[in-house]
Amino acid sequence: MSTTQSERLRGLLEPLVAARDLDLEEIEVTPAGKRRVLRIVVDSDDGVQLDECAELSREASQVLDDTDAMGGAPYTLEVTSPGADRPLTEPRHYRRAVGRLVKAQLHEGGELVARIIAVDDEGLDLEVPGVKGRKPTARRVAFAEIAKARVEIEFNRKQDKWRDDRAEQNDESQEEA
Repeated sequence: MSTTQSERLRGLLEPLVAARDLDLEEIEVTPAGKRRVLRIVVDSDDGVQLDECAELSREASQVLDDTDAMGGAPYTLEVTSPGADRPLTEPRHYRRAVGRLVKAQLHEGGELVARIIAVDDEGLDLEVPGVKGRKPTARRVAFAEIAKARVEIEFNRKQDKWRDDRAEQNDESQEEA
């Protein structure tokens, strides 16, 4: 997709996405036989519901039909949320992954697998699992130190104390409101 087409699509679609309090994460046009696929990836701090994707798809389709942004060739429109294995590239991605295990490649070399405890404007507070029965350790990592990172999928994770404490705090704050 050309930069001009990408910028034009972003200009058309970003207001629709923002009106739903969503973030426009990615716009991708790929060939699929004689057609093309326009994939719009959206996200939010609260996640994205299927109904939101469907409504946004209808609105985007109407806007795209009213313009020549996609040209005359046929295309398929997909509105989706990012997959669990998407790269973490923005501070908001890390914020949305608090409590999750991440694998990060560091610029200085080396790999780090740790659980995100907190995120601020500068970086992450992590809990690095202990090895061979040792207790976990805390570590601070600045965003500038991270070359690339993504969430590690945990299939057999047991409910942990951190999540129990967090849920209890949320319950208390809702009772006060």
